[in-house]
Amino acid sequence: MIRIGQLLLVVSAILLWVASRMTWVSVTSFDGLGQPKTMTLNGAGWSNALLPLAVLLLAAAAAGLAVRGWGLRAVAMLVAVVTLLLGYLGVSLIVTPDVGPRAADLLQVPVASLVASDRHSAGAGLTVAAAVCALVAAVLLMRSASSPRAGTSKYAAPAARRSAVRSGEADSDVSERGMWDALDEGVDPTERHNDTEGR
Repeated sequence: MIRIGQLLLVVSAILLWVASRMTWVSVTSFDGLGQPKTMTLNGAGWSNALLPLAVLLLAAAAAGLAVRGWGLRAVAMLVAVVTLLLGYLGVSLIVTPDVGPRAADLLQVPVASLVASDRHSAGAGLTVAAAVCALVAAVLLMRSASSPRAGTSKYAAPAARRSAVRSGEADSDVSERGMWDALDEGVDPTERHNDTEGR
């Protein structure tokens, strides 16, 4: 689950990068002196949080390799918060009644000179898709943090492996290693197995 979560975080970051390069808003202004002028704002210009959040998601994907337990839970909660921000950024463009005044302010164009404004929802849609991917990744990371780590018995201490061999509860890899440890100490590791087979 961790690997799938990390992959989804990388996909989310890529979607955000693409969205930041796409046109989100275009405005047409006319100052009464020349021809009307049309200017555009891409995702990074409309919301300068897109690229930092993409980097944050990539960092969270890398952190999944290094942290476990409560650390992984903290990463999952951070990603969940990021999904809320991404959802807000994407949905706000779609539901805002008039994007012209804010676009004019960002482009440093007098609002009085605005002739028309137009929104392009493709970039906002990619941002919402990135939020959904990141949310699924957060759920997977949280579930992975709650489940026991696989492979811990494989690297158990020698004493634990010998105990597992004697009790017959270890898997084949641990049993083989435990048998070698038992032989090093002069103990017959097959003694219990022979007794069990005799019964």
